[in-house]
Amino acid sequence: MSVNFFSLRQFFNQSLKIGRTFAHNQFINLLTFLKLSTLSFRLLFSASLVMIAFFVLALLVLERGFRLSAEQTLKEKLQIQVYALLSVVEITATGKLKMPEHLQEPRLSNPSSGLYAVIRRSSHKLIWQSKSSIAVEVTPLGNFSAGKPIFLEDKQQRYVLHYGFIWKKNQGLSKKYVISIAEDGFFVSNQIERFRSTLRVWFFSVGLVLILIQFVVLRWSLKPLRSIVKDIAAIEAGEKSRLDGDYPEELSSLTNNLNAFITSERADLERYRNTLADLSHSLKTPLAILHSSLETNNISQETMQGQITIMNEIIEYQLQKAAAKGQRKLTGAINTHHIVKKIIASLEKVYFDKEIYFEFEVSGSQQVYCEEGDMYEIAGNLLDNSVKWGQSRIKISLLALNKMKTKEYSFLLQIEDDGCGIAEDKLSEILKRGVRADENIDGHGIGMAVVYELIELLGGKLLGSRSEELGGMKWQVYFP
Repeated sequence: MSVNFFSLRQFFNQSLKIGRTFAHNQFINLLTFLKLSTLSFRLLFSASLVMIAFFVLALLVLERGFRLSAEQTLKEKLQIQVYALLSVVEITATGKLKMPEHLQEPRLSNPSSGLYAVIRRSSHKLIWQSKSSIAVEVTPLGNFSAGKPIFLEDKQQRYVLHYGFIWKKNQGLSKKYVISIAEDGFFVSNQIERFRSTLRVWFFSVGLVLILIQFVVLRWSLKPLRSIVKDIAAIEAGEKSRLDGDYPEELSSLTNNLNAFITSERADLERYRNTLADLSHSLKTPLAILHSSLETNNISQETMQGQITIMNEIIEYQLQKAAAKGQRKLTGAINTHHIVKKIIASLEKVYFDKEIYFEFEVSGSQQVYCEEGDMYEIAGNLLDNSVKWGQSRIKISLLALNKMKTKEYSFLLQIEDDGCGIAEDKLSEILKRGVRADENIDGHGIGMAVVYELIELLGGKLLGSRSEELGGMKWQVYFP
């Protein structure tokens, strides 16, 4: 029994601890949400202002409508009282108006009951008044028309219904009278006040519920933005390499640009490191030759000039390679078709003796997010190799891809030639620095390595295979 009690107490303490933690987290979330500088607070505040303005206007309109309805109800009630008095009015043989001692409405017999009745001649001469109106002044009506009731509010905040009628005698003579029925305004004001109080309670309750719902909806709607902020913090902490969450379509352009910026910055850093490493490695040999010549005192002007020329060429090459930037969506897109045509025009001049025929296949937009130098480097090396290896025909395909299907890539550059192609077991080798597919063909074995590095830094993909249409080599470059 003690064990069960202990377990129950432990379960209760744990549940209480979890509940406190949850409440604390929700309170922190609410405080964060309500910071004056946050977008969440601005949205909630502006939406709440609009809702409050709507409720105030709705309250005024409903209150006005209810007042008119209450006044109309009172008018109809006073109209019934007028008809009740008319039904008991009598005219004596001497022509005097006579009313019964006891009326159907008991309030008219009680002093200051709030309901008053008087009958006047058209000249405002008082003919009869109810017991309830003995100490009360009911404002007379100026002009009137018989049979047409007039309903108004007097200076004492009473609602008065004036009804004129004509009493005709047997001799053909007639007399004009006015029945005035008045009721204190508190009948309407009390109804309006009760209605206003009820309406305010309901509006406040509904408004509070709507604000809470709005808070939940806004928090749910802005969740993708908080996810982006969280992912960026994870990237800064080194836990992630890019924004890879499931973001809404409206934020895809923002996340793609941020990923492009992150990739570009890392690409630049990687490029600088590689360039410095390549530069230091390339300068080792000429520096070693100069150092050896100085130690042996066997240095000549020709040797020194030659090694200096080599070092200048190495530095110039490395600087040119370092100038090739990675993908930068923030700087705009380039027209791939325009760049490829320029490269082909240059190759036609260099290899004019081969009479190569260039065939184009273009589909969709040709805009790609990268620097022109990168595209010149990639397309230039691939086309130069195709011209070297090809016989007479080269096919270039520029295809815009459906990113909803590929999920990663939006553009394809495909180059095919009718040469002898490259064996599959050598495809991975020629992407390494200093490796050439054929030693008999002029080159340094660096071009394809540069192409591969650039495509990797851009976040793309390079594929090589045999062309089924032309029989030679087919290179496919996928751009993000």
